[in-house]
Amino acid sequence: MIRAVSGQEAKIKDYIMGEITRMGYDKLVEDILVPTEKVVQIRNGKKISKERTYFPGYIMIKANLSGEVPHIIKSVTNVIGFLGETKGGEPVPLRQQEVNRMLGKVDELALATEHVAIPFTVGENIKVIDGPFNGFTGAIEKVNEEKRKLEVMVKIFGRKTPLELSYMQVEKL
Repeated sequence: MIRAVSGQEAKIKDYIMGEITRMGYDKLVEDILVPTEKVVQIRNGKKISKERTYFPGYIMIKANLSGEVPHIIKSVTNVIGFLGETKGGEPVPLRQQEVNRMLGKVDELALATEHVAIPFTVGENIKVIDGPFNGFTGAIEKVNEEKRKLEVMVKIFGRKTPLELSYMQVEKL
């Protein structure tokens, strides 16, 4: 496990790979992983999908740390050092169960459906911005998280009518 400057994990990973390849040690480094998860947010009525680093400031590396490899990795800009290392000592490898638990967590996140932060609550007033009822306003009666739909009561010709709309078809008032 490598400690690195938070927010720079992907850049550092690419730079380490480049340095290892340039120096000819790519047979000793099996894999470098920055655990991430996909997060979906709704902003201004648009779905925004982002990759979020699961362990900010840490990069997992599977390598034979013999010869120059640890020195090459430590010399990369924004790398703080190895996790668990005493000053000037040898890097401490993670136990297999720790790695499995961390990778298991990452695999769960990859398999899980995208998590959407639901910005709507029951009773909230909204405006329809898409579809045949564009421009109408109403109140949310139900929020169906699985289908990502809202049941909205809209006044049409003086009569309240229930509509089923997706999150993308409405905006808060």
